Amino acid sequence: MPSLGERLMPGTSDEAEPEIPSAPTPPHAPLHTPGGRPALLITVAVILLVVVGFVFFARPKSASERQVLPVASGGAAGPHVLRLKGTTEAIQSRAILAPVLSGQQVGILTITKLLPSGSRVKRGDLLVEFDRQAQIRDALDKRAEYDKLVGQVAEQQAKENAARAKDETELHQAESDLKNAELDMKKVELMSRIDVEKAQQTLEQTKATLAQLKETFELKRSAARAAIRILQIQRDRTQRIMQNAQKNAELMQIKSPLDGVVVLNTIWKQGRMAESQEGDQVRPGVAFMQVVDPSAMQVQVRVNQEDIFGLQVGQSAKVRLDAYPDILLPGTLERIAPVGRGGDFSNKVRTFAAVFSIQGTDARLMPDLSAAVDVDTGTANAAAAGAP
Repeated sequence: MPSLGERLMPGTSDEAEPEIPSAPTPPHAPLHTPGGRPALLITVAVILLVVVGFVFFARPKSASERQVLPVASGGAAGPHVLRLKGTTEAIQSRAILAPVLSGQQVGILTITKLLPSGSRVKRGDLLVEFDRQAQIRDALDKRAEYDKLVGQVAEQQAKENAARAKDETELHQAESDLKNAELDMKKVELMSRIDVEKAQQTLEQTKATLAQLKETFELKRSAARAAIRILQIQRDRTQRIMQNAQKNAELMQIKSPLDGVVVLNTIWKQGRMAESQEGDQVRPGVAFMQVVDPSAMQVQVRVNQEDIFGLQVGQSAKVRLDAYPDILLPGTLERIAPVGRGGDFSNKVRTFAAVFSIQGTDARLMPDLSAAVDVDTGTANAAAAGAP
């Protein structure tokens, strides 16, 4: 019989059910939860999004994404433009070089007068003057020497004319004596033997004298011509030196070849780059100044090979000066270089030179100013889209 305790315990039976042993759990078996599969899909999706974002932001941007920016005009988005950087330059300009003196080896030239940069000049105005005292002194010295040699040539020529006349007189006298001696020889039948011998001796003597006078006459003329020629060569050489000194003195004053503005170039002086000023010394042939015409200016830029296909000759542009942000001038693409230039780090990346003309003028518009050119690419894109 069951005991009292066994009867009071509910859910118990007289016979105990056998215990079923559970299977051992593998040590690395994956645990499956009711929400496991959606979580795995979300993780994979996040990883894919990260990879796609990395590829999108890390890839090289195209020219339109990198440089073509929307420009607002009057509060509304305008056409896309391509911004290029370059420097301004004058279409018409003349470089002013330190003069190279002819006939002299001059190492340096000293500036005594110089117009400051930015001065407006007319054609023929004095730009710069160098120290020309040495050239003027040489010209005066050579002038005096030249005049002296001219007088010596004239004097020597006069002496030669007198000597020639004297020699010609002696020659004519010798010819007359010879004729008289020949006439005397025709009277030998009437003369004594002694007189005949004297006449014969006189004839031979007059013949020798005439021959000697003829020979010495040509020698004297040759010697006189040589002496005169030497003086003439010295005179001509002195004249050339004098003329060179006069021209060099004139070259020391440089005048403006056109109407424009004076721009001083930076040159190497005293161990640094600087503009020239009065009192400085410049070597011959150095371009230390230029005269530019500010009424016609242009901008030279370099275009990347990725952007060259978006440019066409005749496209409109807007030119802005970095030094004067308030200046905005219209421009036009005039030409593009057909051959590109290799980059500094790789020859595979090339740049092309392009020139934009500037329409309009401004008093502050000068050469060698940094400028930004905004090119209107809408016309080129429309033409490319409408092309068959």
